[in-house]
Amino acid sequence: MVARVIPVEPFDLVIFGATGDLARRKILPGLFHRFRAGQMPPDAKIIGSARSDIDSAGFRELIAAAIGEFIPEELRPAELVSEFLNHLSYVHIDAMGETGWSELRGILRPEAVRTFYLSVSPSLFGAIAERLSHNDIATLESRIVVEKPFGHDLTSAQALNKDLLRHFDEQQIYRIDHYLGKETVQNLMALRFANSLFEPLWNSTHIDHVQITVAESIGVAGRGGYYDQSGAMRDMVQNHLMQLLCLIAMEPPSKFTSNSVRDEKVKVIEALEPVALDDIVRGQYRSGRDNQSYFDDVENANSRTESYIALKLAVGNWRWAGTPFYLRTGKQLRDRASEIAVVFKDPPHNIFPNKMEGRKGNALIIRLQPDEGITLRTTIKEPGPGGMRLTEVDMDMSFADALGDSLMSQDAYERLIMDVIRGDQTLFMRGDEVEAAWAWADPLIAAWEDANQRPVPYDPGSSGPEEALMLMHRGGRRWRPIGD
Repeated sequence: MVARVIPVEPFDLVIFGATGDLARRKILPGLFHRFRAGQMPPDAKIIGSARSDIDSAGFRELIAAAIGEFIPEELRPAELVSEFLNHLSYVHIDAMGETGWSELRGILRPEAVRTFYLSVSPSLFGAIAERLSHNDIATLESRIVVEKPFGHDLTSAQALNKDLLRHFDEQQIYRIDHYLGKETVQNLMALRFANSLFEPLWNSTHIDHVQITVAESIGVAGRGGYYDQSGAMRDMVQNHLMQLLCLIAMEPPSKFTSNSVRDEKVKVIEALEPVALDDIVRGQYRSGRDNQSYFDDVENANSRTESYIALKLAVGNWRWAGTPFYLRTGKQLRDRASEIAVVFKDPPHNIFPNKMEGRKGNALIIRLQPDEGITLRTTIKEPGPGGMRLTEVDMDMSFADALGDSLMSQDAYERLIMDVIRGDQTLFMRGDEVEAAWAWADPLIAAWEDANQRPVPYDPGSSGPEEALMLMHRGGRRWRPIGD
């Protein structure tokens, strides 16, 4: 299959924090991919900005090295890299002072789409937004992109929103979550709302439960200082897993517009029932043969921050009454894997007595990584003579096989950045959505802090704590194997 490439309007993209790790690993290589695909207009401008006192030539050298490091050689012909670098320039800017702002204003074009990407600490969001406004750099049509973490709790998220809204309207603000740029995540909406096969079954009458898993095989070494202040709840559940839950549980929007979709997502968060402490499992990985313990990685022997969390949630509305949602995420688990499993109920009447033992039942498995795709588990007759014997088979669609490796090689960041240029906010979080997620998460965090409970230890390379298995067993269910 050949991808249809629709060029975007001429744009001036200013990247604050352009010499940082995220810009080097994701943002600039992603933009090169879009340039290589022919989606960037010939007069596009990409303007790097940071505290580093370098010039445009030095910035181009830095990004050339990043492209060489993070993009395979066969995908970066020298002549294309050279052409792409010609679109780059650099302005040394002091985010907290006055250096560089007038120079930046002078190189931006009034007719181009102005986009400001804040790949910086959230503590700088307000200062940069203020200076963009006061120096007459931001226009009414400008767009501003901000990265997570978007707040540490409800109060800080509200403060960040107020800082941005002083200088930009909500329709100009793009709160990016790279999980929503994954091909499979975007396909959730198409799968549900463009196919009559699934939507009539998408409710508590037919679905027994839903599992959402985001497992990582690495620990927190190298970022222990940040992680020990956030933990799995703040780092993953409140944003990434919450977004996946919303896409699975949301009602069909009246139309496919950004606000209609996001309205339905907010309704899901607001419908979440209070969660009892008995329905939460928090863990910390032990040391192993090849790794240190969580305590060692964060250099805090008294830490009570979780590196693993599993929760049982309930969405209190007519569609999902009685259908539990199980969420889990953690570090140092047996494999790197992210998936959503929609497990259907058994048929109301079994006409195959004694032939259904060991059957796992129908399930729709939506794989987000590492091999994006969709699997539908069905029960069939086992081939051969000897009577009716039942077995289970997977109807599997790997997106790389079905759509081609070239389509699947696209990174989430490059898709989302092009959406910003188009002005499409569908896959970006709205301010009230962020605040609703924190309003749900804060009481849970406060409850376990008041209970003064230590996270339970678990072995590296496992599926997490035994207590998480019991969380499922209490309802007569089992987690899917990680990496299955």
